[in-house]
Amino acid sequence: QVQLGESGGGPVQAGGSLRLSCAASGRTFSSYAMGWFRQAPGKEREFVAAISRGGGRSYYADSVKGRFTISRDNAKNTVYLQMNKLKPEDTAVYYCAATTEMVLITVRRRYDYWGQGTQVTVSS
Repeated sequence: QVQLGESGGGPVQAGGSLRLSCAASGRTFSSYAMGWFRQAPGKEREFVAAISRGGGRSYYADSVKGRFTISRDNAKNTVYLQMNKLKPEDTAVYYCAATTEMVLITVRRRYDYWGQGTQVTVSS
């Protein structure tokens, strides 16, 4: 089992940047592929990015491709989401999630563990 905790959210102006962090408990962090999702008010939680166990592979939603970068540091049990060129439509609660799947997963229900989320608000 792993526990996840996000940080780094907050208010930012359009065009700005934020880096989200997700710290994981336990000694088996490298056994999990990780993902970031987001949920805007009144909308379903949607996939943002995923990264493989070793960090060598990543995948992004089209809406963030070229602007966001997912990375991980297994020595620090942490996964990151660098968000650049932020837009008002990026406003949401951002969640990190962990899965034991061997491949990169974009489907929410295939993730086993979730953090509590961190709010990102982008103003125009």
